[in-house]
Amino acid sequence: MKFWSNLDILPFLAIVIVLIALFGRLGELPFRDPDEGRNAEVAREMHQSGAWLVPTYDGLTYLDKPAFFFKAVALSYSFLGESEMAARLPSALFASLLLVMLFAFCRREYPERSTAALAVIVTATSPLFLVLARHVIFDMTLAFFVSASILCAYLAESSTGKARTYWYLFGAAAAGFATLVKGPVGFIIPLLVITVFNLTERRRGWAGRGFSPLNILVFLAVVLPWFIGLSRQRPDFPYYGLVEESFHRFTTTNTFQRGGPFYYYGLVLLGGLFAWSILLPEAVARTWRNRSKLVPADRLFIVWSIVVVLFFSISKSKLPHYILTVSVALGALTARLFVAALQNRNGEAARLIYRGLLFLTFFSVALAAFLSLELFHPGAYARLGIRGSEFKRLTLLFIPSAGVLLSIAVMAALAFWQRDIRIAFATFLLLPVLLLTADFGGLLHYSEASSSRQIAHGIPSLPPNTDVVCFQCFPCGLPYYLTRNVTLVSKDGSELTSNYVTFTLKKTTDWPQTIIPLENWDHWLTSRDQPFYLVADRAEHNALVALAQEKKASIQEIAPGWWGAMIAPAN
Repeated sequence: MKFWSNLDILPFLAIVIVLIALFGRLGELPFRDPDEGRNAEVAREMHQSGAWLVPTYDGLTYLDKPAFFFKAVALSYSFLGESEMAARLPSALFASLLLVMLFAFCRREYPERSTAALAVIVTATSPLFLVLARHVIFDMTLAFFVSASILCAYLAESSTGKARTYWYLFGAAAAGFATLVKGPVGFIIPLLVITVFNLTERRRGWAGRGFSPLNILVFLAVVLPWFIGLSRQRPDFPYYGLVEESFHRFTTTNTFQRGGPFYYYGLVLLGGLFAWSILLPEAVARTWRNRSKLVPADRLFIVWSIVVVLFFSISKSKLPHYILTVSVALGALTARLFVAALQNRNGEAARLIYRGLLFLTFFSVALAAFLSLELFHPGAYARLGIRGSEFKRLTLLFIPSAGVLLSIAVMAALAFWQRDIRIAFATFLLLPVLLLTADFGGLLHYSEASSSRQIAHGIPSLPPNTDVVCFQCFPCGLPYYLTRNVTLVSKDGSELTSNYVTFTLKKTTDWPQTIIPLENWDHWLTSRDQPFYLVADRAEHNALVALAQEKKASIQEIAPGWWGAMIAPAN
């Protein structure tokens, strides 16, 4: 029996791929800075203190995001201990639940049984989804609740009677929990998607049913206890959360400095869904030509993708993970394409995939050649004007990734030559499999270069009451790996990468003890009666050298690009 003829094996295959992709070697990489190191430390402090309403980071109030995700990680610490694996487990679990939900939805909406399993496989092996499922970051948890809210609202309008009521209540609750994860965007995205979808479907009465008093009450019952409780403890939070963190994030780049061109998310889709994204341009054209044959679920996923991409393209603040839920919608639509190709290997869908394979072959070879430039022509990237610390760290992945791309090119050429949709599907999901196996060593080196772990390991054992002080730099995961607060010397506290901290420091001259104003640095040094260990990065290396010479202290390189010195008290 042919592999694809046995539909019962596809759910099993999906389960195996999900388990390997999301949970395989989950705790072996160190936390990457800034996000993972900072988020893991916020959760660690919550776990240690038991206080969940007001998160803290390095002992400072941290209200950049609500407490829900931090509490989930803190609970994981409670059961499994404080580790990389425990910190990443909530993201992986929410990713798994999202895939289960996608599977159930596709099973319900599509007559072809294979669509559900293929949708799960495509989504799970999309790099954007895969990376965020294995990171200590809010977005996968947010994606689960946002997707649940959208799908529940869709199912509500597809149902009648009590079932419709229950689906809407579930959707309202999911929107509330999404808001607890990351603020107003948690309900704005489901609201926009469902509104546009119902308008395009020309449904009548949906607004009254969706915004019924009971649904609103459920949403408020989830959100208000947290919002009111936090606002009572931190009266500045309503203004900061609604204006600074939400409105200004959308309308300006002055605060968050995360801008990008309007086509930014086109590039994100190309890389974040690779290699499936190779099929996207022609698949869009095919969908338009066959729009009269689309079923409601197809139209939902199309509206979902367009609305989310447009919304965040308009926003002045742009980051790749903002459009994470699009990988779910496009994963289902890509699965539909492969189902059509499997049903007719000579049909339009199959021919589209064959052309995609041909392009994938040449694209993978060309990209592999680019990644290998430095190997054959040292200094090539610098001559092309490609520089930067992050790019330098990424070069650690280049040679292994070039090998992965050449493997993909070989399989793509074979699938094209054989006109075999089964091999084609395996080719498109090959990237994450090889990244987690053949290229894992490269991922480890890259993560180490982006982490505070080696800095913490490089700091020698310190006497009691010895503070660790960072001079105008702050490795965000250092408090986690040292399991202690770290003092910062700074002009404005921006090194902590907390917008709330910089927001509060602007309003007062009474700074916390763990942040030393740069203008008070000399006074702090002369009044110090205990030794301290001073850490500096490459930019502040000369300042560290000057102080060490003055204090007759020796300097150690504690990690590449990082130095430290034990500084004796003035008296």
